[in-house]
Amino acid sequence: MSDASATGRMKHVLVTGGNGQLGTELRRYAWPEGWAVTAIDIDELDLRDTAAIAAMVAGGHDGTPWAAVISAGAYTAVDKAESDIVTAWAVNAMAPAAFAEACAKAAIPIVQVSTDYVFDGAREGAWDVTDPVAPLGVYGASKLGGELAVRTSGARHAIVRTAWVVSAHGNNFVKTMLRVGATNPRLRVVDDQHGSPTSAADLAAALATIAMRLVEDPAAPTGIYHFSNAGAVTWAGFAREIFAQSAARGGASAEVDGIPTSEYPTPATRPANSLLSHDAITRDYGIHPPAWQTALGNILDELLGAPKKDISQ
Repeated sequence: MSDASATGRMKHVLVTGGNGQLGTELRRYAWPEGWAVTAIDIDELDLRDTAAIAAMVAGGHDGTPWAAVISAGAYTAVDKAESDIVTAWAVNAMAPAAFAEACAKAAIPIVQVSTDYVFDGAREGAWDVTDPVAPLGVYGASKLGGELAVRTSGARHAIVRTAWVVSAHGNNFVKTMLRVGATNPRLRVVDDQHGSPTSAADLAAALATIAMRLVEDPAAPTGIYHFSNAGAVTWAGFAREIFAQSAARGGASAEVDGIPTSEYPTPATRPANSLLSHDAITRDYGIHPPAWQTALGNILDELLGAPKKDISQ
């Protein structure tokens, strides 16, 4: 569909954070015929500039109105946010507010990406979408501000909270473990924070599914949803599985010693429990997240190639 008439029938989705893990996977996602993504990053739009955000949404794609916005861009430097409060709030709260207001005016839906950090992590079990929020730091509070702005904007919306995002791109825990493990035979990794790793590719597929449904079905469900890969693990347990699967592919391997969070202090406090319930997203959108071990295998296939032996043996 390259001619002008075909382009006029295309449904164009605006994606922010285009160079990040999630933005990269939204660009790589196999969108159905008739759909196209415009993924932008800071060089094309400063998320601190609310007037520019409003103009971009109102302007559409080459004069064609946007079909939807996926707001994936964010200030994700969790520790730095503790001392860079204004910027974190500008990007994580005011930018979603501007996007949602503009989407409401344009009568198009917005899918806002949020985080497990809106919870304090102070109990066991998976967090449900209706559980009370109580962020522990600036990052979580600013992301919650973005949620509230979207919820009260009047725009049709889906807010999707996620956690522990990893991929074959950018900076993330999987790539860090492979890099550090290549030169260190033994590593110390936090073993008392629980959660579910999330493949950026699997998350992108879920966001695309939701966005397209919101565009095509005026009665599509709206509200807050959770997406991560299925299954629970600690960071140390995740590291051990990374090295087990890496070794099966001829990659780096290291021994992992679990340590308490108290032995790895950081400026920002992390939730001890980041497990997210998938009940709402499965009920409303039929999305069943695959197991995190499977998602990890897909990432390592891209980074290292297929296993050289059966990793289940």
